Amino acid sequence: MNLRQFGPAVVVSCLVALQVPASAQSPAVDGTNAVFAIVNGQAISQKSFEMTYANYMRQTYYHRQVPEAELPGALEAVKNQIFDRILLLDEAKRRNVVANEASIARTIAEYDARYVGSPRWKENRDTMLVAVRQQLAEQSLLEQIEKAARHVADPTDEVLRDYYAKHLELFTEPEKMRMHSILLKVDPSASKATWDAARVEAQRILNQIKAGTAFADLARLHSSDPTSAQGGDMGYLHKGMIPDAVQEKIEASKMGEVTPPIDVLEGVALFRMDERVLPKVQLFDKVKARSADLYKREQSETQWNDFRAALRKDAKIEILIAPQTPRPSAKR
Repeated sequence: MNLRQFGPAVVVSCLVALQVPASAQSPAVDGTNAVFAIVNGQAISQKSFEMTYANYMRQTYYHRQVPEAELPGALEAVKNQIFDRILLLDEAKRRNVVANEASIARTIAEYDARYVGSPRWKENRDTMLVAVRQQLAEQSLLEQIEKAARHVADPTDEVLRDYYAKHLELFTEPEKMRMHSILLKVDPSASKATWDAARVEAQRILNQIKAGTAFADLARLHSSDPTSAQGGDMGYLHKGMIPDAVQEKIEASKMGEVTPPIDVLEGVALFRMDERVLPKVQLFDKVKARSADLYKREQSETQWNDFRAALRKDAKIEILIAPQTPRPSAKR
């Protein structure tokens, strides 16, 4: 979860008007709006929930439409974003965390440089900066709290070895195959006659190979694949890099034997598997650094999720309106 996904603020309209990023905005109560929830005594308006929901849709779903099956999870995520922001800011205050004023000053200087030619910015700058500065200060506090919650000490060798042993699948080189191919390129939209002619030509080449002509020589002469210059040598391919249907046909042939013509996306092909290397677990010493990186990344995410869940558990939260998809605004 990125704290910059947090929802709208009271200053969003002026920020948007000036194209200033409205990240990590804090929800506020509009007196004309119903109250969605109360968190540790702080009221959150239904309008704030709806704006946060709209922001979440923009960031999460390409068409801003959530699949019906994912709707409960989306509503829960939006609700938690709003609650977490309030609770994290409360926690920052409790810990006497101080906003990074130098960073805030740099950001405001960037705004000044970006909108130096905007009459609207010049006219409203001082008024807007009150709200903008507050949002930047809150963002600074949130970032510091998240950094502290995510901090993971360097693990000992014993911890790393235990992690490695329990996650061997992360340190296993997948099965790979040494492959050669000859591709007769055919446009996918070509006629049946064109495809049939390619299949006949592929069979003719296969017959030449069976008669003793070198695969590599025929690949250089006929193949449209970039590997033709290397005699059709595709190198080592991990299992899964070739479509399953094609893989099955390749494996139906014996090792070192050329397959019958196979239709592929690019045309008609002949394949030869020359070697199969079984999956291999990498030694701990070889992947120790990667183990540490994966361990710390996993622990960081777990600590962050647990930290926010604990804040919610200890908080006094009263939901007055059940989270639901906001109704579209009526068109005028």
